[in-house]
Amino acid sequence: MSVSENSELHSRKQYTKYILIIGAFFFIFGFVSWINATLIPYLKIACELEDWQAYLVPSAFYIAYTVMAFPTGYLLQRTGMVKGISAGLYVMAFGCLLFVPAAMTRSYLLFLVGLFITGTGLTVLQSAVNPYITLLGPRESAARRISIMGICNKTAGIIAPLIMGSIILKNSDKLIADLATMGVNERSLRLNQLAQDVIVPYCILASIWIVVAILIRFAHLPEIKSEPLAEGAKPAASRKNWQFFLGFTAIFFAVGVEVLAGDTISNYGQYHGLGLDFAKNLSSYTLGCMMVGYLVGIAVIPRVISQQKAFYISSLLGLVISFLIIFIPGKLSIAFVAALGFANAMLWAAIWPQALKGLSGKQLSTGAAVLIMGIAGGALLPPVFGWLTKEIGHQQAYWILIPCYIFLIYYSILGKKDK
Repeated sequence: MSVSENSELHSRKQYTKYILIIGAFFFIFGFVSWINATLIPYLKIACELEDWQAYLVPSAFYIAYTVMAFPTGYLLQRTGMVKGISAGLYVMAFGCLLFVPAAMTRSYLLFLVGLFITGTGLTVLQSAVNPYITLLGPRESAARRISIMGICNKTAGIIAPLIMGSIILKNSDKLIADLATMGVNERSLRLNQLAQDVIVPYCILASIWIVVAILIRFAHLPEIKSEPLAEGAKPAASRKNWQFFLGFTAIFFAVGVEVLAGDTISNYGQYHGLGLDFAKNLSSYTLGCMMVGYLVGIAVIPRVISQQKAFYISSLLGLVISFLIIFIPGKLSIAFVAALGFANAMLWAAIWPQALKGLSGKQLSTGAAVLIMGIAGGALLPPVFGWLTKEIGHQQAYWILIPCYIFLIYYSILGKKDK
């Protein structure tokens, strides 16, 4: 084997190593994020909440991305992306540990604070890792790499509700029936016990994040720098700001529809008469459909279709499925909520390379921070959905999806023109 062949083999092994490590982080993202789908019905029972109050769970978690995006950008400029990853893991561990006093006092506010801090740690990780995987190889295949990351993310997302649901919502239908027959004191005691069921799994999660934060020092991940702009190609400030705004809005709606599809389906299943013992696992069906979407993306991008065309098709499909959710009667509409996962799979993967196109240096850091702020869609759309369920009913509340997909169709067409 020649020296050049040896070098190429070593380079390929290093590339595979980096993909595997970053894939592990996307697994972490998925596990932490999609536990919320189980926490919504769990905290609704344990803290005796109305629907709109329960949907503050994703709000507290995802609003951290908006509040902490720019501080995170400054942190990463000072520490670099690799050290920033460790910092994010420590912050996530602290947020998980706050669940202990929250559970002991059955304080919904303290649960929300813990979720916000966990979301802050995840903001640091997302701000570092998403540009990292985008720039790790050629831009035209970025959506394919992000799709691979999506598989890691959604594998964890499928597992998380099943594991957490079996621990904190075990025999939930019987629990609800029993609570309805209990006196005030007995009910309060049982709810206190239920709240404390979350302590052990969240302590385990905190321990894992601390161990990973320590081990990442030995992974030898390189710092990745963006490619410089061609001479004379620096975008004007107004064009750059418009690019940031459109990218932010696209991420806002893409994350919003993704969270709505995953986090509302359990309550929607109960609305149609399904027991919580079954409905608590419905988010795994949504994420399973999303997994299929990622696999299709890996298979066809960019060999069969471009990531831009996949973005357009996915947005259009999401719009069609949304109308089916609204107009198909009965329990069948639940299946279409799950099917949204398939349509949503390629949105995040295609938006990042389009929104970061032509950016370098501080522009890249700023652009990444703006996009991360767009994750606020996952914070704001669920409580609006919860309010709509009271005003117009659960099924009609899914009208909130329609303007989201219309904008994403527009943004995908804009990307095709900007190629």
